[in-house]
Amino acid sequence: MEQRLTEEKVFKDPVHNYIHVQDPIIWQLINTPEFQRLRRIRQLGTSYLTFHGAEHSRFSHSLGVYEITRKIISQFERSHYPDWPKEEKIVALCAALLHDLGHGPFSHSIEEAFDMHHEDWTCRIILGDTEVGAILRRYASDFPEKVASVIQKTYDKPIVVNLITSPLDADRMDYLLRDAYFTGVNYGTIDLDRILRMLRPYHGRIVVKESGMHAVEDYLMSRYQMYWQIYFHPVTRSSEIILRQIFKRAKQLMKQKFNFRFMLDPLPQLFEGSLSVKEYLQLDEALIQTAFMQWRKENDAILRELCERFMDRRLYKYVEIEQHDVALMDDIRKAFAEVGLEPEYDVEIDFPTDLPYDVFRPDESTEKQILLLDRQDKLHELSEVSDIVRSISGIQRGKHHLYYPQDKVDAVLHHLPAHIRRYFS
Repeated sequence: MEQRLTEEKVFKDPVHNYIHVQDPIIWQLINTPEFQRLRRIRQLGTSYLTFHGAEHSRFSHSLGVYEITRKIISQFERSHYPDWPKEEKIVALCAALLHDLGHGPFSHSIEEAFDMHHEDWTCRIILGDTEVGAILRRYASDFPEKVASVIQKTYDKPIVVNLITSPLDADRMDYLLRDAYFTGVNYGTIDLDRILRMLRPYHGRIVVKESGMHAVEDYLMSRYQMYWQIYFHPVTRSSEIILRQIFKRAKQLMKQKFNFRFMLDPLPQLFEGSLSVKEYLQLDEALIQTAFMQWRKENDAILRELCERFMDRRLYKYVEIEQHDVALMDDIRKAFAEVGLEPEYDVEIDFPTDLPYDVFRPDESTEKQILLLDRQDKLHELSEVSDIVRSISGIQRGKHHLYYPQDKVDAVLHHLPAHIRRYFS
Protein backbone atom coordinates (compact mmCIF):
# COMPACT_ATOMS: atom_id res chain seq x y z
CA MET A 1 0.00 0.00 0.00
CA GLU A 2 1.37 3.41 -0.93
CA GLN A 3 2.26 5.99 1.70
CA ARG A 4 1.40 9.66 1.64
CA LEU A 5 3.70 12.19 0.03
CA THR A 6 6.34 13.47 2.43
CA GLU A 7 5.10 16.96 1.59
CA GLU A 8 1.59 17.70 0.36
CA LYS A 9 1.47 19.18 -3.14
CA VAL A 10 -0.88 22.11 -3.66
CA PHE A 11 -2.31 23.69 -6.83
CA LYS A 12 -3.73 27.20 -6.64
CA ASP A 13 -7.14 27.10 -8.27
CA PRO A 14 -9.58 29.94 -9.10
CA VAL A 15 -12.61 27.81 -8.25
CA HIS A 16 -11.59 25.73 -5.24
CA ASN A 17 -8.85 28.05 -3.97
CA TYR A 18 -6.48 25.12 -3.37
CA ILE A 19 -6.29 21.59 -4.73
CA HIS A 20 -4.49 19.22 -2.36
CA VAL A 21 -2.49 16.20 -3.55
CA GLN A 22 -1.51 13.84 -0.74
CA ASP A 23 -1.11 10.46 -2.45
CA PRO A 24 1.99 9.63 -4.52
CA ILE A 25 -0.03 7.88 -7.23
CA ILE A 26 -2.11 11.02 -7.88
CA TRP A 27 1.01 13.17 -8.19
CA GLN A 28 2.58 10.63 -10.55
CA LEU A 29 -0.54 10.49 -12.73
CA ILE A 30 -0.72 14.27 -12.98
CA ASN A 31 2.83 14.35 -14.31
CA THR A 32 2.28 11.83 -17.13
CA PRO A 33 2.31 13.00 -20.77
CA GLU A 34 -1.23 11.67 -21.17
CA PHE A 35 -2.59 13.87 -18.38
CA GLN A 36 -0.47 16.89 -19.31
CA ARG A 37 -1.97 16.69 -22.80
CA LEU A 38 -5.26 17.87 -21.26
CA ARG A 39 -3.71 21.32 -20.86
CA ARG A 40 -4.02 21.54 -24.66
CA ILE A 41 -7.72 20.60 -24.76
CA ARG A 42 -10.24 23.34 -23.94
CA GLN A 43 -12.95 22.39 -21.49
CA LEU A 44 -15.70 24.15 -23.47
CA GLY A 45 -14.73 23.33 -27.03
CA THR A 46 -15.55 26.25 -29.32
CA SER A 47 -17.30 28.33 -26.63
CA TYR A 48 -14.27 30.64 -26.51
CA LEU A 49 -15.57 32.08 -29.79
CA THR A 50 -18.69 33.19 -27.90
CA PHE A 51 -17.33 33.83 -24.39
CA HIS A 52 -13.79 35.08 -24.72
CA GLY A 53 -12.83 33.99 -21.21
CA ALA A 54 -13.68 30.33 -21.84
CA GLU A 55 -10.09 29.28 -22.43
CA HIS A 56 -9.85 26.90 -19.46
CA SER A 57 -8.69 23.36 -20.05
CA ARG A 58 -9.69 19.79 -19.36
CA PHE A 59 -6.58 19.68 -17.17
CA SER A 60 -7.92 22.22 -14.68
CA HIS A 61 -11.40 20.65 -14.73
CA SER A 62 -9.97 17.19 -14.03
CA LEU A 63 -8.04 18.54 -11.06
CA GLY A 64 -11.26 20.14 -9.83
CA VAL A 65 -13.22 16.89 -10.07
CA TYR A 66 -10.44 15.15 -8.15
CA GLU A 67 -10.56 17.84 -5.43
CA ILE A 68 -14.35 17.64 -4.97
CA THR A 69 -14.12 13.85 -4.78
CA ARG A 70 -11.32 14.13 -2.21
CA LYS A 71 -13.43 16.50 -0.11
CA ILE A 72 -16.46 14.21 -0.18
CA ILE A 73 -14.41 11.18 0.85
CA SER A 74 -12.64 13.16 3.60
CA GLN A 75 -15.99 14.25 4.98
CA PHE A 76 -17.32 10.70 4.92
CA GLU A 77 -14.18 9.46 6.70
CA ARG A 78 -14.52 12.11 9.41
CA SER A 79 -18.22 11.83 10.13
CA HIS A 80 -20.26 9.20 8.36
CA TYR A 81 -18.07 6.43 6.97
CA PRO A 82 -14.93 6.16 9.14
CA ASP A 83 -14.18 2.70 7.76
CA TRP A 84 -14.06 3.79 4.10
CA PRO A 85 -11.46 1.33 2.72
CA LYS A 86 -8.16 2.87 1.63
CA GLU A 87 -8.31 0.87 -1.61
CA GLU A 88 -11.73 2.28 -2.55
CA LYS A 89 -10.54 5.80 -1.81
CA ILE A 90 -7.59 5.49 -4.20
CA VAL A 91 -9.80 3.93 -6.89
CA ALA A 92 -12.24 6.83 -6.60
CA LEU A 93 -9.55 9.52 -6.61
CA CYS A 94 -7.78 8.04 -9.65
CA ALA A 95 -11.07 7.68 -11.56
CA ALA A 96 -12.00 11.28 -10.70
CA LEU A 97 -8.65 12.58 -11.90
CA LEU A 98 -8.61 10.50 -15.10
CA HIS A 99 -12.31 10.56 -16.07
CA ASP A 100 -11.74 12.96 -19.01
CA LEU A 101 -8.36 11.60 -20.11
CA GLY A 102 -9.76 10.51 -23.49
CA HIS A 103 -11.21 13.85 -24.58
CA GLY A 104 -10.09 14.97 -28.02
CA PRO A 105 -9.63 18.42 -29.53
CA PHE A 106 -12.76 20.57 -29.17
CA SER A 107 -14.23 17.86 -26.98
CA HIS A 108 -17.76 16.84 -27.98
CA SER A 109 -17.62 18.36 -31.48
CA ILE A 110 -14.93 15.95 -32.64
CA GLU A 111 -16.82 13.05 -31.05
CA GLU A 112 -19.91 13.87 -33.12
CA ALA A 113 -17.87 14.29 -36.29
CA PHE A 114 -16.10 10.94 -35.97
CA ASP A 115 -18.69 8.94 -34.03
CA MET A 116 -16.43 8.22 -31.10
CA HIS A 117 -16.78 8.54 -27.34
CA HIS A 118 -14.20 9.99 -24.99
CA GLU A 119 -15.04 7.42 -22.32
CA ASP A 120 -13.90 4.64 -24.67
CA TRP A 121 -10.61 6.42 -25.33
CA THR A 122 -10.18 7.11 -21.62
CA CYS A 123 -10.41 3.41 -20.87
CA ARG A 124 -8.11 2.49 -23.76
CA ILE A 125 -5.49 4.91 -22.43
CA ILE A 126 -5.85 3.63 -18.86
CA LEU A 127 -5.64 -0.03 -19.93
CA GLY A 128 -3.04 0.47 -22.66
CA ASP A 129 0.72 0.72 -22.98
CA THR A 130 0.90 4.24 -21.56
CA GLU A 131 2.60 5.92 -18.62
CA VAL A 132 -0.79 6.21 -16.92
CA GLY A 133 -1.34 2.47 -17.35
CA ALA A 134 2.14 1.68 -16.06
CA ILE A 135 1.65 3.77 -12.89
CA LEU A 136 -1.69 2.13 -12.18
CA ARG A 137 -0.22 -1.36 -12.72
CA ARG A 138 2.64 -0.61 -10.35
CA TYR A 139 0.06 0.13 -7.66
CA ALA A 140 -1.68 -3.21 -8.28
CA SER A 141 -1.79 -5.53 -11.27
CA ASP A 142 -5.57 -5.25 -11.58
CA PHE A 143 -5.76 -1.56 -10.71
CA PRO A 144 -6.18 -0.22 -14.30
CA GLU A 145 -9.21 -2.47 -14.73
CA LYS A 146 -10.72 -1.20 -11.47
CA VAL A 147 -10.28 2.46 -12.43
CA ALA A 148 -11.63 1.84 -15.94
CA SER A 149 -14.68 0.03 -14.55
CA VAL A 150 -15.59 3.10 -12.48
CA ILE A 151 -15.60 5.19 -15.66
CA GLN A 152 -17.59 2.47 -17.45
CA LYS A 153 -20.05 2.42 -14.48
CA THR A 154 -19.52 -1.32 -13.98
CA TYR A 155 -17.47 -1.15 -10.77
CA ASP A 156 -18.90 -3.38 -8.04
CA LYS A 157 -19.14 -0.54 -5.49
CA PRO A 158 -21.92 1.82 -6.70
CA ILE A 159 -20.99 4.44 -4.10
CA VAL A 160 -17.65 4.94 -5.88
CA VAL A 161 -19.38 5.28 -9.26
CA ASN A 162 -21.82 7.79 -7.69
CA LEU A 163 -18.92 10.08 -6.87
CA ILE A 164 -17.88 10.34 -10.53
CA THR A 165 -21.08 9.68 -12.49
CA SER A 166 -24.53 10.49 -11.13
CA PRO A 167 -27.05 13.35 -11.31
CA LEU A 168 -25.17 15.02 -8.44
CA ASP A 169 -21.52 14.09 -9.01
CA ALA A 170 -18.12 15.74 -8.66
CA ASP A 171 -17.85 16.13 -12.44
CA ARG A 172 -21.05 18.17 -12.82
CA MET A 173 -20.40 20.26 -9.73
CA ASP A 174 -16.94 21.27 -10.90
CA TYR A 175 -17.85 22.07 -14.49
CA LEU A 176 -20.82 24.21 -13.46
CA LEU A 177 -18.66 26.29 -11.13
CA ARG A 178 -15.65 26.40 -13.44
CA ASP A 179 -17.55 27.14 -16.64
CA ALA A 180 -19.54 29.90 -14.94
CA TYR A 181 -16.36 31.46 -13.60
CA PHE A 182 -14.56 31.51 -16.94
CA THR A 183 -17.53 32.60 -19.03
CA GLY A 184 -18.29 35.40 -16.57
CA VAL A 185 -21.89 34.41 -15.79
CA ASN A 186 -23.56 33.83 -12.44
CA TYR A 187 -25.81 30.89 -13.32
CA GLY A 188 -23.40 28.18 -12.14
CA THR A 189 -22.48 29.67 -8.77
CA ILE A 190 -23.88 26.86 -6.66
CA ASP A 191 -23.39 26.50 -2.90
CA LEU A 192 -20.84 23.72 -3.18
CA ASP A 193 -19.91 23.63 0.51
CA ARG A 194 -23.53 23.26 1.55
CA ILE A 195 -24.14 20.43 -0.94
CA LEU A 196 -21.03 18.56 0.15
CA ARG A 197 -22.01 18.85 3.82
CA MET A 198 -25.43 17.37 3.04
CA LEU A 199 -24.19 14.27 1.18
CA ARG A 200 -24.45 10.97 3.03
CA PRO A 201 -23.38 7.38 2.32
CA TYR A 202 -26.47 5.20 2.55
CA HIS A 203 -26.74 1.49 1.76
CA GLY A 204 -23.95 1.55 -0.79
CA ARG A 205 -24.83 4.77 -2.59
CA ILE A 206 -24.77 8.53 -2.00
CA VAL A 207 -27.92 10.38 -0.96
CA VAL A 208 -28.70 13.91 0.23
CA LYS A 209 -29.87 14.87 3.69
CA GLU A 210 -33.38 16.35 3.40
CA SER A 211 -32.30 19.72 4.82
CA GLY A 212 -29.99 20.10 1.81
CA MET A 213 -32.88 20.03 -0.67
CA HIS A 214 -32.80 23.76 -1.44
CA ALA A 215 -29.09 23.69 -2.26
CA VAL A 216 -29.73 20.82 -4.66
CA GLU A 217 -32.68 22.67 -6.22
CA ASP A 218 -30.34 25.61 -6.81
CA TYR A 219 -27.78 23.26 -8.35
CA LEU A 220 -30.33 21.82 -10.80
CA MET A 221 -31.64 25.27 -11.75
CA SER A 222 -28.05 26.40 -12.31
CA ARG A 223 -27.49 23.42 -14.57
CA TYR A 224 -30.66 24.26 -16.47
CA GLN A 225 -29.57 27.89 -16.95
CA MET A 226 -26.00 26.99 -17.90
CA TYR A 227 -27.16 24.64 -20.64
CA TRP A 228 -29.36 27.20 -22.31
CA GLN A 229 -27.20 30.27 -21.75
CA ILE A 230 -23.75 28.72 -22.24
CA TYR A 231 -23.59 25.16 -23.57
CA PHE A 232 -26.41 25.55 -26.12
CA HIS A 233 -25.73 29.19 -26.98
CA PRO A 234 -26.65 29.58 -30.68
CA VAL A 235 -23.38 31.34 -31.54
CA THR A 236 -21.42 28.45 -30.04
CA ARG A 237 -23.59 26.02 -31.97
CA SER A 238 -22.73 27.94 -35.15
CA SER A 239 -19.00 27.49 -34.55
CA GLU A 240 -19.54 23.80 -33.78
CA ILE A 241 -21.44 23.36 -37.04
CA ILE A 242 -18.59 24.88 -39.05
CA LEU A 243 -16.06 22.76 -37.17
CA ARG A 244 -17.96 19.57 -37.98
CA GLN A 245 -18.28 20.65 -41.59
CA ILE A 246 -14.51 21.08 -41.86
CA PHE A 247 -14.02 17.53 -40.60
CA LYS A 248 -16.74 16.26 -42.94
CA ARG A 249 -15.18 17.96 -45.96
CA ALA A 250 -11.67 16.75 -45.09
CA LYS A 251 -12.98 13.18 -44.75
CA GLN A 252 -14.71 13.43 -48.13
CA LEU A 253 -11.53 14.68 -49.76
CA MET A 254 -9.50 11.88 -48.19
CA LYS A 255 -11.91 9.33 -49.66
CA GLN A 256 -11.57 11.03 -53.04
CA LYS A 257 -7.75 10.73 -52.81
CA PHE A 258 -7.45 14.51 -52.84
CA ASN A 259 -3.82 15.66 -52.87
CA PHE A 260 -3.60 17.82 -49.76
CA ARG A 261 -0.87 20.43 -49.86
CA PHE A 262 -0.58 20.10 -46.10
CA MET A 263 -1.30 17.09 -43.90
CA LEU A 264 -0.06 16.18 -40.43
CA ASP A 265 -0.03 12.78 -38.80
CA PRO A 266 -2.21 11.45 -37.28
CA LEU A 267 -4.95 13.28 -39.24
CA PRO A 268 -5.08 10.66 -42.04
CA GLN A 269 -5.58 7.95 -39.43
CA LEU A 270 -8.28 10.06 -37.77
CA PHE A 271 -10.17 10.46 -41.05
CA GLU A 272 -9.78 6.76 -41.83
CA GLY A 273 -10.94 5.69 -38.38
CA SER A 274 -7.77 3.71 -37.68
CA LEU A 275 -6.21 5.63 -34.77
CA SER A 276 -4.08 3.77 -32.27
CA VAL A 277 -3.87 5.01 -28.69
CA LYS A 278 -0.42 6.44 -29.39
CA GLU A 279 -1.73 8.31 -32.43
CA TYR A 280 -4.83 9.53 -30.60
CA LEU A 281 -2.67 11.05 -27.88
CA GLN A 282 -0.94 13.20 -30.52
CA LEU A 283 -4.23 14.98 -31.19
CA ASP A 284 -4.67 18.32 -29.49
CA GLU A 285 -6.17 21.66 -30.46
CA ALA A 286 -2.84 23.16 -31.49
CA LEU A 287 -2.41 20.42 -34.11
CA ILE A 288 -5.96 20.78 -35.41
CA GLN A 289 -5.74 24.56 -35.65
CA THR A 290 -2.37 24.34 -37.39
CA ALA A 291 -4.01 22.15 -40.02
CA PHE A 292 -6.90 24.61 -40.36
CA MET A 293 -4.49 27.52 -40.83
CA GLN A 294 -2.72 25.66 -43.64
CA TRP A 295 -5.94 24.42 -45.23
CA ARG A 296 -6.90 28.04 -45.86
CA LYS A 297 -4.46 27.71 -48.79
CA GLU A 298 -5.81 24.41 -50.13
CA ASN A 299 -7.07 24.02 -53.68
CA ASP A 300 -10.48 22.86 -52.53
CA ALA A 301 -12.68 25.96 -52.28
CA ILE A 302 -15.13 24.47 -49.77
CA LEU A 303 -12.46 23.36 -47.31
CA ARG A 304 -10.61 26.63 -47.75
CA GLU A 305 -13.67 28.74 -47.03
CA LEU A 306 -14.76 26.70 -44.01
CA CYS A 307 -11.32 26.96 -42.42
CA GLU A 308 -11.22 30.71 -43.06
CA ARG A 309 -14.60 31.09 -41.40
CA PHE A 310 -13.60 29.12 -38.34
CA MET A 311 -10.18 30.68 -37.84
CA ASP A 312 -11.37 34.24 -38.52
CA ARG A 313 -14.63 33.78 -36.60
CA ARG A 314 -16.89 34.52 -39.58
CA LEU A 315 -19.64 32.30 -38.27
CA TYR A 316 -22.97 31.38 -39.79
CA LYS A 317 -25.98 33.54 -39.06
CA TYR A 318 -28.98 31.84 -37.49
CA VAL A 319 -32.72 32.43 -37.52
CA GLU A 320 -35.28 30.73 -35.33
CA ILE A 321 -37.85 28.55 -37.06
CA GLU A 322 -40.88 26.77 -35.65
CA GLN A 323 -39.89 23.20 -36.43
CA HIS A 324 -37.66 20.98 -38.50
CA ASP A 325 -39.69 20.71 -41.70
CA VAL A 326 -38.06 18.09 -43.93
CA ALA A 327 -39.91 19.29 -47.03
CA LEU A 328 -38.82 22.88 -46.36
CA MET A 329 -35.18 21.83 -45.98
CA ASP A 330 -35.37 19.90 -49.24
CA ASP A 331 -36.74 23.02 -50.95
CA ILE A 332 -34.00 25.21 -49.46
CA ARG A 333 -31.23 22.83 -50.52
CA LYS A 334 -32.66 22.57 -54.02
CA ALA A 335 -32.96 26.37 -54.30
CA PHE A 336 -29.41 26.82 -52.98
CA ALA A 337 -28.01 24.39 -55.55
CA GLU A 338 -29.80 26.20 -58.36
CA VAL A 339 -28.14 29.52 -57.49
CA GLY A 340 -24.65 28.06 -57.11
CA LEU A 341 -24.47 27.58 -53.34
CA GLU A 342 -23.35 24.36 -51.63
CA PRO A 343 -26.50 22.90 -50.04
CA GLU A 344 -24.49 20.27 -48.17
CA TYR A 345 -22.48 22.94 -46.38
CA ASP A 346 -24.36 26.22 -46.65
CA VAL A 347 -27.46 25.38 -44.61
CA GLU A 348 -28.14 23.35 -41.49
CA ILE A 349 -30.86 23.05 -38.87
CA ASP A 350 -29.87 22.61 -35.25
CA PHE A 351 -32.10 21.60 -32.36
CA PRO A 352 -30.28 21.20 -29.01
CA THR A 353 -32.19 19.56 -26.19
CA ASP A 354 -31.45 18.78 -22.57
CA LEU A 355 -33.18 17.08 -19.67
CA PRO A 356 -32.27 19.11 -16.57
CA TYR A 357 -33.45 16.28 -14.35
CA ASP A 358 -34.93 12.90 -15.21
CA VAL A 359 -37.99 12.43 -13.06
CA PHE A 360 -38.40 9.04 -11.44
CA ARG A 361 -40.34 6.44 -13.36
CA PRO A 362 -41.21 3.03 -11.89
CA ASP A 363 -39.37 1.17 -14.65
CA GLU A 364 -36.14 3.19 -14.30
CA SER A 365 -33.10 2.37 -12.21
CA THR A 366 -32.06 4.68 -9.39
CA GLU A 367 -28.96 5.82 -11.30
CA LYS A 368 -30.78 8.91 -12.62
CA GLN A 369 -32.35 9.85 -9.31
CA ILE A 370 -31.33 12.20 -6.54
CA LEU A 371 -32.60 10.69 -3.30
CA LEU A 372 -33.35 12.66 -0.13
CA LEU A 373 -32.91 11.08 3.29
CA ASP A 374 -35.46 12.31 5.83
CA ARG A 375 -35.24 12.30 9.63
CA GLN A 376 -36.87 8.89 9.81
CA ASP A 377 -34.16 7.43 7.54
CA LYS A 378 -36.63 7.09 4.67
CA LEU A 379 -35.69 7.92 1.08
CA HIS A 380 -37.67 10.18 -1.24
CA GLU A 381 -36.93 10.85 -4.89
CA LEU A 382 -36.23 14.59 -5.22
CA SER A 383 -39.00 15.52 -7.66
CA GLU A 384 -41.58 13.94 -5.35
CA VAL A 385 -40.73 16.50 -2.68
CA SER A 386 -39.60 19.56 -4.64
CA ASP A 387 -42.10 21.60 -6.66
CA ILE A 388 -39.21 23.40 -8.37
CA VAL A 389 -37.55 20.21 -9.59
CA ARG A 390 -40.88 18.67 -10.60
CA SER A 391 -41.56 21.70 -12.80
CA ILE A 392 -38.44 21.05 -14.90
CA SER A 393 -38.38 17.25 -14.71
CA GLY A 394 -38.37 15.23 -17.86
CA ILE A 395 -39.14 18.21 -20.09
CA GLN A 396 -37.13 18.56 -23.28
CA ARG A 397 -36.80 22.20 -24.20
CA GLY A 398 -35.17 23.63 -27.27
CA LYS A 399 -35.47 25.87 -30.29
CA HIS A 400 -34.89 25.06 -33.94
CA HIS A 401 -32.34 27.33 -35.57
CA LEU A 402 -31.55 27.57 -39.27
CA TYR A 403 -27.86 28.33 -39.88
CA TYR A 404 -26.39 29.74 -43.10
CA PRO A 405 -23.51 31.93 -44.39
CA GLN A 406 -25.15 35.34 -44.57
CA ASP A 407 -22.66 36.90 -47.00
CA LYS A 408 -23.12 34.15 -49.58
CA VAL A 409 -26.90 33.97 -49.23
CA ASP A 410 -27.29 37.76 -49.40
CA ALA A 411 -25.41 37.77 -52.70
CA VAL A 412 -28.00 35.50 -54.33
CA LEU A 413 -31.05 36.38 -52.25
CA HIS A 414 -32.97 37.98 -55.11
CA HIS A 415 -32.65 34.72 -57.12
CA LEU A 416 -34.28 32.58 -54.45
CA PRO A 417 -38.02 31.75 -54.59
CA ALA A 418 -40.15 34.03 -52.42
CA HIS A 419 -41.21 31.27 -49.98
CA ILE A 420 -37.51 30.49 -49.39
CA ARG A 421 -36.32 34.07 -49.42
CA ARG A 422 -38.47 35.07 -46.46
CA TYR A 423 -36.42 32.90 -44.12
CA PHE A 424 -33.21 34.77 -44.98
CA SER A 425 -34.47 38.34 -45.35
